[in-house]
Amino acid sequence: MEIPSRQQVIEEARERGERVAAVLPIHYPRALLRAYGISPVEVWGPPGVAPAAGNAHFQAYTCAIVRHATSLLLGPAARSVDLILIPHTCDALQGMGSVFKDFIKPEQPVVTLYHPRGRRASDRAFMVRELRRLAARLGEITGREPAEADLVAAIETEEEATSLFAEVAGQRKAFALSDRELYTLLRSREYLPAERFIELARSVPRDGAPDGGVPLMMSGIVPEPMEIFDRINEMGARIVDDDLACCSRRIYRSTPKGDPFERLAAALLSMPPDPTVGSPIGERAAHIKARMQAAGARGLLVYDVKFCEPELFDLPLLRGALDKAGLRLLHVEYEMGAAVAQQTITRIEAFVEMLQ
Repeated sequence: MEIPSRQQVIEEARERGERVAAVLPIHYPRALLRAYGISPVEVWGPPGVAPAAGNAHFQAYTCAIVRHATSLLLGPAARSVDLILIPHTCDALQGMGSVFKDFIKPEQPVVTLYHPRGRRASDRAFMVRELRRLAARLGEITGREPAEADLVAAIETEEEATSLFAEVAGQRKAFALSDRELYTLLRSREYLPAERFIELARSVPRDGAPDGGVPLMMSGIVPEPMEIFDRINEMGARIVDDDLACCSRRIYRSTPKGDPFERLAAALLSMPPDPTVGSPIGERAAHIKARMQAAGARGLLVYDVKFCEPELFDLPLLRGALDKAGLRLLHVEYEMGAAVAQQTITRIEAFVEMLQ
């Protein structure tokens, strides 16, 4: 399974005459960007970037995703992108949007997207207005005005890719992939065009995944570095499901035909319970408990970027709800670095041994 790199995808987008957007986590309308001839490439840190430049703009207790992403976008990599999209996922990312727009002021336009924190009719109406505002800004940047048919086509292609993503994630036992290989495939959705992801996911052989090991569910924002999956497998455990922000929390429902902006809004408000959009903790606990029981997971590993407040707010009540169901939870905070810290490995090993 050969997956192209982000840089390869950026170069291919350029050859097609498309613009490239650097997109910060988590929820945003991929189809809308594609309809305007913009290829989204997501930025989740990354761990291989020195955070010094970002540290000059944010406090040391700011989420590492923000500090690393700022460093990346202040460096040579910025020359590869034409605009920066920063959704209001949390206070840290909202702060990043303000710092970029008001102080750093890069050459690339910086656009934002605000999410409602509820699921009422008024929340959907707000989401529709935000998407129309974003579309107007994209039109100013690109000088394009896509036909409704083009936007609908982009929506339906993205929905097909999301459906296939959900199939791969939900039927992982059917695929001959290690945990690291599986999540490398799933995370390629962060930057591959939907058509490329569909082609790639359909080509994966269904010969059955390696069996055995203590079954775990993983939660958190993003599993960096990806070496974490190798270490988990080496200690005799495997990931049977996830509640990761970069993966299963972005499985949106397909939408009925109708106004494309209504469809985009409905999809973006259909994600599983997520603390970054204000989902009630009771709903999230019930969702995770049901997923763990269905997958046969014995424990939940919350593998979390340090100082992630939305995740931390949910933790005590989530732990209590799982304890009542006889399910165990381990919370591990990590610094975004090039390798997994030995302390992290030791704590997860002890958790796995307890579950055996």
